Amino acid sequence: MKKRMEKVNKDKVHYGVEEELLQTADDYQCSGHLDVDFPELCALFGLKEIPDVRPVTAASPTERALDSNREQSIADRCMKAWSPKPCLHIETENEDSRSVKRVRISGWRVNEVMARVLSKTLPSLINLRSLEMWQVGLTDSVLASLKDTVCLCSKLRRVILDGTPIPGSPYHILLGEDSMITHLSLRHNRIGEEGARLIGLALSKNLLSLNLAFNAVGDVGAMYLAQTLRLNRNLLYLSLANNHISDVGAAHLAQVFGPFALTHEEIVERRRLLKRKDRLSAQLISEVSKCESALSIPSSSSLEYIKSAKKKDSSKKDEKTPISQTTTGKKEDPKVDKKRTSDTKMTQGRGGKSDGKDKLVSMKEQETEEVAETQSPLLNPAIQNIGGRVIHPGNTTLLSLNLSGNKLTQKSLQSFLSSVECQGQSGLQYISLNRNCFPPDCEVFLKLQEMMSLKDPLNRTNSAQVEAEQGKAS
Repeated sequence: MKKRMEKVNKDKVHYGVEEELLQTADDYQCSGHLDVDFPELCALFGLKEIPDVRPVTAASPTERALDSNREQSIADRCMKAWSPKPCLHIETENEDSRSVKRVRISGWRVNEVMARVLSKTLPSLINLRSLEMWQVGLTDSVLASLKDTVCLCSKLRRVILDGTPIPGSPYHILLGEDSMITHLSLRHNRIGEEGARLIGLALSKNLLSLNLAFNAVGDVGAMYLAQTLRLNRNLLYLSLANNHISDVGAAHLAQVFGPFALTHEEIVERRRLLKRKDRLSAQLISEVSKCESALSIPSSSSLEYIKSAKKKDSSKKDEKTPISQTTTGKKEDPKVDKKRTSDTKMTQGRGGKSDGKDKLVSMKEQETEEVAETQSPLLNPAIQNIGGRVIHPGNTTLLSLNLSGNKLTQKSLQSFLSSVECQGQSGLQYISLNRNCFPPDCEVFLKLQEMMSLKDPLNRTNSAQVEAEQGKAS
């Protein structure tokens, strides 16, 4: 009995010390110096092995250019920075420890305790723009904590979570309505059909670049993403390289970039948006006319001004009569009269025409915002009724699509060629189809490459400069 009581007392003491440590860590105020705050918080949270904080040199312009063209460039730099002991690689501006703009974690596990440390330190970095994680062994709960941390970082826009597969692929939680992420990379995470579907449904209005290379999206996942691209007008870059996509999935993607028929659900939604837009426009016209008519009717303040003016005129007449003949028996002070007149004019300024104008302006702004909310791709003025079908001109927002390393044949090439021809000079500027199931010298592929080179803005700029120089020479 005595031994049991001693054990209980020891457990209470241990629990009390741990609770006190956590409370101290939660009360810790970060200074914004990551090299100071991070090890201090790790110690307060009771971590035995504290990762080092190591600065790394900024990427050269050449390496930054490779980021947009090579899938392996980020992983290569992570491997170069790898060390046998866990460490935090940081990149700063002007060698200022308070200006950390990039944090990279690679090759060691980020557990729940480390997630709490990051949730305290990262939001204090006012210049943090990029968070890169590679093979850190995330779980559902750690990912949820990381999502909350990212939301607290005011300037963080670029998030890389490569090589961290999580059962169920819940990565879509990073793309909620409040997400400010513009560039998200989820390579090597074994994302399948369901994961692709959830990501497609959760694409936020701020996301510009999505890298899903080296996953298992497949044809069904490609179909889900193509369904999202029908009405998404924010995403500019999408990589689906090495995702086991065949002609079936590629056909759905190619269809999005050319004219396509709206589904029954999309037509119903389009009618609802058109009715709402018409209703808001009619309401706006009605409110504007009411405000304009109200401005033409004398307000109560203006009527008071007219009455005071009449009294002023009568007082001027009374000035000529003897004081004994006036009703008050006193001569009115002209200074008081002037003050009263000026006060009346000020009252007119507050409640007269200017008040109506302010109300009119605020009304216009409010209605304009409501009308702007209804501007969706389903209200595109280029939509036409052709042969009993409602035809949309297609997605011309996405500029870059990477489908290299899949299972596409010449059939897919023909589909993309037809869609690109319909786009003209707008729409896709770059499409990668290397390492697929067709010879690199096939006629359709060469024709598609030639067409894309003509759409390349760099090529157009160079050709325009050459023509201008030739014109000057002639």
